[in-house]
Amino acid sequence: MKFTLRALLPLTLIAGCSSSVASINPAKYDGMSCAELNSALGDTATDISRTAISRGKIANTSVPTWLLGGERVKTVVANRDTARIERLQQQQQAIIAARKSRCPSSQ
Repeated sequence: MKFTLRALLPLTLIAGCSSSVASINPAKYDGMSCAELNSALGDTATDISRTAISRGKIANTSVPTWLLGGERVKTVVANRDTARIERLQQQQQAIIAARKSRCPSSQ
């Protein structure tokens, strides 16, 4: 993949934005029905996949040597995506635990 100066703008904008995943609160899943938990689990899995694909594209971007700080930006963005994936996985585990305790069909 060729890296052009035009591609730098979205990369730097992404680098400036932090992932916003709220802290995991298992109590918020207590009031959900089994169907809502299933839907939340699917949404979380979709977010994990989407973020992993984005992280892979960024990690495989070829940054020219003349672009100072380009590799650092690429690393920062990939690390933020990794942290977001970890938070989403924790959220997914909280949903799975709530499903196991309340939904007989999930066991």
